[in-house]
Amino acid sequence: MRKQKMDQDWIATARTLSEALPFLQRYTGAIVVVKFGGNAMGDDDAMAEFARDIVLMRQVGVNPVVVHGGGPMINDMLKRLNIESRFVRGKRVTDKATVEVVEMVLTGLVNKRIVQAIMDEGGRAVGLSGKDDDLIVCEPDDPELGFVGKPVEMNVQVLRDLFAAGIIPVVAPVATGRNVTETYNVNGDTAAGAIAGALRADRLLLLTDVSGVKNTAGEVVTAMTPQEVRSMIADGIIAGGMIPKTETALKAIEDGVRAVVILDGRVPNACLLELFTELGAGSLIRSAELSPVRENG
Repeated sequence: MRKQKMDQDWIATARTLSEALPFLQRYTGAIVVVKFGGNAMGDDDAMAEFARDIVLMRQVGVNPVVVHGGGPMINDMLKRLNIESRFVRGKRVTDKATVEVVEMVLTGLVNKRIVQAIMDEGGRAVGLSGKDDDLIVCEPDDPELGFVGKPVEMNVQVLRDLFAAGIIPVVAPVATGRNVTETYNVNGDTAAGAIAGALRADRLLLLTDVSGVKNTAGEVVTAMTPQEVRSMIADGIIAGGMIPKTETALKAIEDGVRAVVILDGRVPNACLLELFTELGAGSLIRSAELSPVRENG
């Protein structure tokens, strides 16, 4: 027998669903690329919550692509195999032995764990890397860094085919080179930006372990144009590890992505908050012609 008493929590849930309708309608058929990384990857509950959100996105008509990192897992495997890491200007040199470990960890352990998490939540997912169907073709980003790649050619038809089949692509940032015998390690944010640009995605969500881009007062800046971002970099307001993330955002927007959000992945259901509410959970960088207001962007 159904319970007749209306719990206030259920009433609030129904109201939330009703208020989300305009946002659900707006993103029907949209392509949203999500860069997944950070502490959530090592926490089973956070992984399950992320997977549930991705499945819900697909269920309501969004076409999500998950691009993941896996730096801590790579570090752990290198230590276990006694492969020493060497750094140039703070960046890891990826020699042939290291890139083999990178490919093994990212395309095997990490990628399949995310695929399984999505499947466990009732979704359909397929794991692949940038090497599959020449999705990402790279050249060396910096000769001193070895097999660290810069995407120079994108072939995203395989992702569109998966969308059409109702399948969520999960992409490991490992790519091929002009020489097909070469394998390149690609920064996860860079790979996500390149995929989003090639798909001309509606949104690129870069999940991080920080609140977003902050101003001189330490407050999160919720909406910016590309020009404002460039000015903040020039003025030293955006610095350190936030520079490559914002540069990825700027490149993605130049390539046709409508907006990029540097998103606090520690916030529960961060992707859903960003897409389906007026709240948002990070810093939105939008094309200059779009409104700064999230619900119109």
